[in-house]
Amino acid sequence: MSVLIFAENWDGKFKKSTFEAISYGSELAKQTGGNVTAVVIGNVSDDDMKSLGKYGAQKVLSVKNDKLNAHNPSAYASAIAQAAQKENAKLIVLSYTYSGRSVAGRVTVKLKAGLVAGAIALPSSSSPFTIRKKCFSGKGLTDVVISSDVKIIGLIPNSYHINSGDASASIESFSPTFGDNEFNSTFKEAKKTSGKIALTEAEIVVSGGRGLKGPENWGMVEQLAELLGAATACSKPVADVGWRPHHEHVGQTGITIGPNLYIAIGISGAIQHLAGVSSSKVMVVFNNDKEAPFFKAANYGVCGDAFETVPKFIEEVKKLKSSH
Repeated sequence: MSVLIFAENWDGKFKKSTFEAISYGSELAKQTGGNVTAVVIGNVSDDDMKSLGKYGAQKVLSVKNDKLNAHNPSAYASAIAQAAQKENAKLIVLSYTYSGRSVAGRVTVKLKAGLVAGAIALPSSSSPFTIRKKCFSGKGLTDVVISSDVKIIGLIPNSYHINSGDASASIESFSPTFGDNEFNSTFKEAKKTSGKIALTEAEIVVSGGRGLKGPENWGMVEQLAELLGAATACSKPVADVGWRPHHEHVGQTGITIGPNLYIAIGISGAIQHLAGVSSSKVMVVFNNDKEAPFFKAANYGVCGDAFETVPKFIEEVKKLKSSH
């Protein structure tokens, strides 16, 4: 059963979630005995497209059209659906990022397919085709059965490992057809977030809440993040009062993340916040309230004044790094 992967790119460059999706699709093809094709939309260099072979793609369909340089969900969905039909792909994998979510439903309708929105594992069964996903804002798990001929899998970022080899993918130019109505919406402006590491790509995240008492005290959050090679984040109240930019807000109404390590400083752990970070592999909390809900959800907790405990923790991290 052939597998098609939407290899999402940002300004012509692939990110970690794309390599995860291709690695996942490659393993899926091994289970079903099919070929692996990636579809790339936009201006990406030939070398970068060929490099997708390292993660399991055997062929890349390159879609280049000036109208597609900016993300257009309707047109992108048409290109992916037509690529699937061209390759006779019955399995379609895409990373369930914000961009991936915007096209997943549209591709589902075009191909009359079934969709697993937010998969976290490979199929546990091929008959019936069953995949596990998160539900109830990440607080639960459910096994979804797809019975349609074409199946679409939206893979949660950071939920699958990256496989890497030394193969190279072949490149084939692909020119799908588009209707005029698919360009009714126009791209006006892109505002890029600042920061060294994107939250959705980060393996470690250091986050702060109202317990830090003000934006002037964010230095220790940033210092710890820099030591650990982490991204910085915050709770909703912190973003609402303007202590930190809104693109750092993680939670049910912000960004949903699943890093290997999530460190929360001065965050109580309300259910809305936990909904956005519960996919973290390990959670560590610093809080001076022993009744804070976060202590029940965290793997490790430090109960004490963050202005005393966190600097000590930072010093221990420095010692550990210097000894290695």
